[in-house]
Amino acid sequence: MRRYPRQIGATVALLVLALAAPVRGDAAGDALHAALEKARAALTKGDGIAAEAPLRSVLRNGVATDAVRAQLGEALLIQGDLREARKVLYGGDFVSESAGQGWHMRGRLELADGHLPKAGQAFDQALQLKAESAALWADIARLRFAGGEQAQAIEAAERAVQFDPVDPRVLELRGVLIREQFGLFASLPWFEAGLQVAPDDVGLLGEYAATLGDMGQYKAMLVVCRRLAAVDRGNPRALYLQAVLAARAGQTALARKILQQTGTALRDVPAAILLNGILEYRAGNGNLAVGQFTRLVRLQPDNLQARMLFVRALRRQELNAEAVDAADLWARQDFAPPYLLTNTAQAYSALGRKPDAAAMLARAADTGSRQAGPIPPAQPLAALAIGYGDAPNLAGSAVPYIRGLIAAGDGLRAQAVADRLRLANPGAADAWLLSGDARMMLDNKLGALDMYGRAAMIRFNLPTLLRIDQAMRALGRHADANALVARFLKQNPGNPQALKLLSDGRTALGDRDGAARIEAVLHARTLRNPS
Repeated sequence: MRRYPRQIGATVALLVLALAAPVRGDAAGDALHAALEKARAALTKGDGIAAEAPLRSVLRNGVATDAVRAQLGEALLIQGDLREARKVLYGGDFVSESAGQGWHMRGRLELADGHLPKAGQAFDQALQLKAESAALWADIARLRFAGGEQAQAIEAAERAVQFDPVDPRVLELRGVLIREQFGLFASLPWFEAGLQVAPDDVGLLGEYAATLGDMGQYKAMLVVCRRLAAVDRGNPRALYLQAVLAARAGQTALARKILQQTGTALRDVPAAILLNGILEYRAGNGNLAVGQFTRLVRLQPDNLQARMLFVRALRRQELNAEAVDAADLWARQDFAPPYLLTNTAQAYSALGRKPDAAAMLARAADTGSRQAGPIPPAQPLAALAIGYGDAPNLAGSAVPYIRGLIAAGDGLRAQAVADRLRLANPGAADAWLLSGDARMMLDNKLGALDMYGRAAMIRFNLPTLLRIDQAMRALGRHADANALVARFLKQNPGNPQALKLLSDGRTALGDRDGAARIEAVLHARTLRNPS
């Protein structure tokens, strides 16, 4: 539907007809055709600025915006100008030749702004016009992943690969999803295949370097980082990854200098905030470290690593009451790590609360296994129930309520709510995990293991591993648990939590020599990567 005032409707109609008729031969039509060709070539290379220039030129010469609306919107999206892209993409209609692209770009815009339902509606419109577009299916995969539908995201990404197996963006996305589903090692061939097609692709180089770094292949990571920096001078991700390398080597001053070169580009990226906090702590800037960790736990309140570092930074500044408050909910959980318990105990001791400190230290010294489980919500259960009642099938309201029910000991109700969420969202790994958590609480270990196993088929990450390991060991299947952890470590070599699980598992089977060798690896890793 056109959005023009009625008094100029006839004028617009005449203009559209005038533009449509002469495209085959007159000068205006030739200029439009040439501009679109230049824009398409630039868009294929991901150069939004080069794509925008010819389109703006023909607009200044009288071409109607509808004729270039889709292409101009894409050019602005590539440049990250979401506000101007919205004005263009929603400022009128698309000509029939580019309507599929236009709806696609509207969906991409809504996805970038976090409007997932609107993005889905726009993508549905685009599918009716270009159902075999690899780029469209890749964006649908991104939408589904952002909405927690991991299984559906994987399916969409597979379709994208079928339609264009050499598209760098498609190969990058498939690698990212494979990394989430199976692990680091499995994702490497996808990034490498993409780099064979586009060796200077910034996105592929960034993901490849990050994956190599997470695998502990730091020399290879540095080579890729340098290539990324050469292709895109000042690339924030390349600088961040080089800062990580410097930090791991203990070169705090160098790491800080490199990270400062990113300016404000990574200001709200959690991983960069974490690194900033660690570096400021190492440099003796306690107040700055506290400030960074404060921001991080606000962004990610369930990030246990960030919370532990936050508590430690508060302790160094002798803000002991604040440290106890920051640790309180997490330190009371069965899964609380010794590091958190020790720092909390020290805060208690500084406040004169000796019995509390002694209890925390005793728990920290306990070498027994620590059961995995969901982090309880901070809100009262009654408030969570109200939110759940308003949207029972949405993860945003159901997940906190399920966690609250588990924390309150209401396993039966937690299982019922979790099963409803799982049935409504069968592609969400977290829904299966929570169904398993509720069953573990009810001592249904086999049922829990089944739920955890189904979650692992969608996303075999550390939280899933921890739960499967716990269920298997509760069933006495220590050898199977050790084999599973070893499989995880093949995909994610050097993962400290998995190494600790395997060490405990070896000890449980009486293999103290094997456990000692694993502990030596862990100790060496800690020396190389002090926090």
